[in-house]
Amino acid sequence: MADALALDEVVRFTSDLIRIDTTNRGGGDCQERPAAEYAAARLAEAGLEPTLLERTKGRTNVVARIEGTDQSADALLVHGHLDVVPAQAEDWSVHPFSGEIRDGVVWGRGAVDMKNMDAMILAVVRAWAREGVRPRRDIVIAFTADEEASAEDGSGFLADEHPGLFEGCTEGVSESGAFTFHDGGGRQLYPIAAGERGTGWLKLTAHGRAGHGSKVNRSNAVTRLAAAIARIGAYEWPLRLTPTVRAALTELAVVYGIDGDLDDVDGLLEKLGPAATLVESTVRNSTNPTMLSAGYKINVIPGEAVAYVDGRYLPGAEDEFRTTLDRLTGPDVEWEFHHREVALQAPVDSVTYAKMRAAVEEFAPDGHVVPYCMSGGTDAKQFSRLGITGYGFAPLKLPEGFDYQALFHGVDERVPVEALHFGVRVLDCFLRTA
Repeated sequence: MADALALDEVVRFTSDLIRIDTTNRGGGDCQERPAAEYAAARLAEAGLEPTLLERTKGRTNVVARIEGTDQSADALLVHGHLDVVPAQAEDWSVHPFSGEIRDGVVWGRGAVDMKNMDAMILAVVRAWAREGVRPRRDIVIAFTADEEASAEDGSGFLADEHPGLFEGCTEGVSESGAFTFHDGGGRQLYPIAAGERGTGWLKLTAHGRAGHGSKVNRSNAVTRLAAAIARIGAYEWPLRLTPTVRAALTELAVVYGIDGDLDDVDGLLEKLGPAATLVESTVRNSTNPTMLSAGYKINVIPGEAVAYVDGRYLPGAEDEFRTTLDRLTGPDVEWEFHHREVALQAPVDSVTYAKMRAAVEEFAPDGHVVPYCMSGGTDAKQFSRLGITGYGFAPLKLPEGFDYQALFHGVDERVPVEALHFGVRVLDCFLRTA
């Protein structure tokens, strides 16, 4: 079991990493290097030999390997990203890059997404070094850049340009899983991610005839774009149940003692109450318009109008996604992928999933572990190019009323110290035997 020093270190490392501002605004100006050097130094102190790699100056990644006792076993990738989304200091109760520890809580951008997990990984590895622990299988540690944008400088770069560092890795674990979900009725759920919807960020462009705003114009680019956006925003995508979501609904039905009728998914979701939020975004594809740009003067009809849509599609549903967008945009609006990444699915009957479940249940015996599919995406998408099956497993035991999902990219992001302690214990338990 992780020692007392590991429990102290996970808190200190989380705070230290938060204080290193690695804001990623998506324009390439992020500098992860200071955080990467910090993580590499902690790994080196534990006797590892971390490698620092960059595609772009300052956009630094760290990779290290821990040799396992069974060299015939497949390796496991354990990864976390170092960048964070922007934060407006004036909106926060504390400065978002203070790393302040107040009333048993660590505050700051990255506290849950995902410098907490980075700190857990470092704390566990260092505890092993002190105890002389070696895992059963090789474990590859990766701290990545650029996850909060395209991942081109992070996991995408590593997968495409340095695949040898991940030789033997068949599975990986990272963010967004094994956290406490309180359902409001006394139950504690621990969802472990075994899938991700694909990313289909779209750029829509409508062309028309430019002209004077007072004249008749039946080829108005703004009108054409607005009509397409309205169709997309109003479209009800059909139900599509993937194996992961089927398993999630089935297991949740057992937990709640209700009929798990998968022929009436909407009715089942209603019966699940607040727990439905774990799956309701992953029973369908989705397309949410998010940005519009057109024109330069009120009395001038522009010849072009542009919009952006956050699209997500389920595993196996990309063809349907494309065909539907062709129909919804119509003949007067072109669409293209602004950014695209694959959908993922991982087996929930694997030995690795069973060991993750057992590790959570060891330290949260009253909890109910269930699988789920992420509505968004992680670096697991890029690492899947190497044949690595990804799971979301960043354990946190959270008090009731602590809305984990709302703090992702939210104001006053924070994590309880006790949640970090739980995470270290569970991650240590899992990785020792994984």
